[in-house]
Amino acid sequence: MVDFLSDAWFESLNDTLGKAKPIPGRKPEAVFRIVLEFADAPKTVPHALTFTIEAKRAVVTPGDHFFADTLVRLSYADGIALFKGEFDSATALREGRIKVRGDINAMVPMLNWFQSSHPHASERPSEPDVISEDPA
Repeated sequence: MVDFLSDAWFESLNDTLGKAKPIPGRKPEAVFRIVLEFADAPKTVPHALTFTIEAKRAVVTPGDHFFADTLVRLSYADGIALFKGEFDSATALREGRIKVRGDINAMVPMLNWFQSSHPHASERPSEPDVISEDPA
């Protein structure tokens, strides 16, 4: 089990994504980027990750991307829950725990593809010793 947002976590996820089937309905030249931002992430891990989705492949990289199509902001704890498969996005949206900017309609089919094609993509990350840092 690897720590969420560690180098090993990104490597494992990208290995799984590299073995994925092509994304249905994507034009060969189409590129879609989703940034997940964790404003309260510890300083020891990236504050964001970027999914870059193309017709034949998808990769995830640490950090954000200036030309993202969609930006999703959520807490670090909710990010851990999301990648463990324990996150209820409908409830989180209703409660205001998720903020989305950009093309949410294009993002939903991509997330559905990801979840259905890669049920073990994230291999339940272990929780780090520190979830958030003391602001003092």
